[in-house]
Amino acid sequence: MAEQRNWLQKVFGNLFSRRAGLSQVKVMAGYTPVFTPWGNRPYEADVVRAAVDAIARNAAKLKAKHIRRVNGEIIPVGGQIERLLQLRPNPRMNAYDFLYKMVSTAMLDNNAFAYPQWEGGQLVAIWPVSCVGADILEDERGTLYIKFYFADQGSVVLPYSDVIHLRRHYYDNDMLGSPNVPLNTTLSVIHTTREGLAQAVKTSAHLRGILKFTQMLKEDDIKANRDRFVKEYMTVQNTGGIAALDAKADYVELKNDPKMVDDKQMNALRDTVFSYFGVNENIVMGKYTEDEWNAFYESTIEPIALQLSLEFTSKLFSDREIGHGNEIVFEANRLQYASVSTKLALVALVDRGIMVPNQLAEVFNLPPVPGGDKPIRRLDTRPIDETDLGGDTGGEGNETGNDDPEGNPPGRDPGAGTGG
Repeated sequence: MAEQRNWLQKVFGNLFSRRAGLSQVKVMAGYTPVFTPWGNRPYEADVVRAAVDAIARNAAKLKAKHIRRVNGEIIPVGGQIERLLQLRPNPRMNAYDFLYKMVSTAMLDNNAFAYPQWEGGQLVAIWPVSCVGADILEDERGTLYIKFYFADQGSVVLPYSDVIHLRRHYYDNDMLGSPNVPLNTTLSVIHTTREGLAQAVKTSAHLRGILKFTQMLKEDDIKANRDRFVKEYMTVQNTGGIAALDAKADYVELKNDPKMVDDKQMNALRDTVFSYFGVNENIVMGKYTEDEWNAFYESTIEPIALQLSLEFTSKLFSDREIGHGNEIVFEANRLQYASVSTKLALVALVDRGIMVPNQLAEVFNLPPVPGGDKPIRRLDTRPIDETDLGGDTGGEGNETGNDDPEGNPPGRDPGAGTGG
């Protein structure tokens, strides 16, 4: 606990001191803006972990870029902020780990927080805030603050404008995402079903029945014979499952017929959880088609990327910097998941200068080539409103607009070769 406290003190500095004059923020919906993580440890359920992992591991591939929009043009900026977001947002996490943790937290708790750490006006780290609760507060001027509570009983109050906040299922609370309460019933059914299955396997491996004696015995003798039978034949040492008796007693077996949920019902319960998180079996198992991946990206990953872009832009830049077109965008190369035929069709975009050769190489997971960042264009195409140097464009010449049937440019000797 002392180590965690020292680390929190290092990150938040003197912000642990109490702020006076703060009160619970008043919201229109009437709900108290208090955040608590999803209880009952849902991440321990394999079906929940599989769904969240499928989203987080793909969202963590998003690449952050610092750009500036000027007069309709997008200018790459790069710089310290982009390097930090792409490589190591803080000393304890690389970029993949950081995004994975943020997205996983957002999926499970419908709220995820991160705190940018600045030193001398320069961004030095971004820390995910792992808290056990949070309150949204305000001062007498209406300025919002957020108070985080930690597992070691510590707390810190931060200006809400400095905290990156991702929300999901943002409906009935003006400040926070709603809890995942609707899924609790389904998870409870799945848990009960699997416990029943485990118990059924255990009971089916044991003898169950009535030991009927054919002669009159005293109560103590009946109990002694029963205990001896149980000890010798109904323990784990009796691996054969066979009991031997003489004529003094008969064993009447009690049939075990446990009722279990069939595969169809179990799959329906699993799919209920998957659909709640916006995934399906093919996405979780990584056996999706190109169309399935595109649908998953557009419905689940792209909204996360948009929210990340908006939050990081508004919390890392001042209003003046945003006014000058500075943005943080999170994007992914979706074409890496396309089919081979779709990738090969992209060659036409390179020929026309829409993509550069290195962008196509990235789609095929190939290394960049020298000079591959410069657009190229085939010479047998030209704008439709451009006339030929020697006349109009509608003649019987070739595609370049020349009258030379061999396609040689004007002024060049058709017989001039490359030498030799």
